[in-house]
Amino acid sequence: MKVTQSIDIRHLTRVEGHGNIKISIKDGKVEEATWEVVETPRFFEAMLVGKKWENAPWICGRICGICSIGHTLASIRAVENAFGIVPTDQTRKLRILLKHMETLQSHILHLYFLAAPDFVNVGSVFPLINSHPDVVKRAAKLKLLANDMCDCVGGRRMHPTRTVIGGFTMLPEKDELKKFKYRLQDSVDDLLKTAELFRSFSVPAFSRETEFVSLKGNNDYPFIGGDLVSTDGVVKKEQDYRLMTNEYLVDQSTSKWSKLSRKSLAVGALARLNNNFAFLHPQARELSISFGLKPVNHNPYMNNIAQLVECVHVAMESIEMIDDLLGTEWQEPRQHVTPRAGTGVGAVEVPRGILYHMYEFDQDGRITKSDCVIPTSQNHANIQHDLEELAAQYAARGKKDRDIELLAQMLVRAYDPCISCSVH
Repeated sequence: MKVTQSIDIRHLTRVEGHGNIKISIKDGKVEEATWEVVETPRFFEAMLVGKKWENAPWICGRICGICSIGHTLASIRAVENAFGIVPTDQTRKLRILLKHMETLQSHILHLYFLAAPDFVNVGSVFPLINSHPDVVKRAAKLKLLANDMCDCVGGRRMHPTRTVIGGFTMLPEKDELKKFKYRLQDSVDDLLKTAELFRSFSVPAFSRETEFVSLKGNNDYPFIGGDLVSTDGVVKKEQDYRLMTNEYLVDQSTSKWSKLSRKSLAVGALARLNNNFAFLHPQARELSISFGLKPVNHNPYMNNIAQLVECVHVAMESIEMIDDLLGTEWQEPRQHVTPRAGTGVGAVEVPRGILYHMYEFDQDGRITKSDCVIPTSQNHANIQHDLEELAAQYAARGKKDRDIELLAQMLVRAYDPCISCSVH
């Protein structure tokens, strides 16, 4: 029997922001499969022009309530690169620790509260509070740990106040870090139970070959700065980010799209894992293999599993990093900053993929030009082409063996999109 079905979702739920899905299949032929972004542009780059260097991180941290730490760190790195500042080892470790906790809090939010309801056929997390109370309590416990550590290191769980250009305004108490080490060790069991939960889910069998872009690891799994790499073999310097993103406009979206070697690219946890699998913490790598997740995986639904793997990675690496910090004497928290004319780029891996900030400064340290390229904007074209292929494969089966409307929603949600940020 040839499939005929029409889907018009306005707006997709359990994602940040507003996006529409339209799919029309008639007599087994796909007539339309469209991903629309309908958010109003936010013009953050224009807001930055004329501002002094020290204000950039405070402003940019407000771009996103979920990735506020990532935006702050990308902004700081762009300013430091422009002014020739190299962070100390102490600053670098504390920033990565803070970044890891943002990754943990965001991934847990997505896995439990946004993605999991689809796999158990409920519309939101609320029915799970009664049907699976232990699962929801575990999610809340893990997220609280990450939030509390952000408070400790960054001064606040969102919109951090302590991390500034040149270092930190103040350092965490070592006794606090020691307590968090024990909580992180305790979290490993909760993360393994999370893995068992997701092992019980049926991940849709869908694949479309694409290009994955991320930071390039050298000796570790990368989160802050360095070269850029794609699974198609493209390697660029951090400051050459425009050659990696190649933004362009389309009629159906208020967000720009990106492409590189192919008609689209993907960023995010799956991209990071595909490019840097060898640098995962051994326990995270073992977990990934147990799910059959090895590079290069082209199933976008497996981004959920890649996020789970990263949760284990950041938890284990944070334990080791706290040990390193506890074994050294605190140095001065902050370097002196001398502004100068120049251009700086900061690339940071936020939960949804690689984020870029670029600023040009005059001799007084005022911003004359700025550019922010958001992970979700880089994913929009890939979401579109995935939807087209998903609809085509579904129509070709000739039977409704699984609901295309649910599959389409799960597909977009698997990217964990931050749509409001993408309309930069």
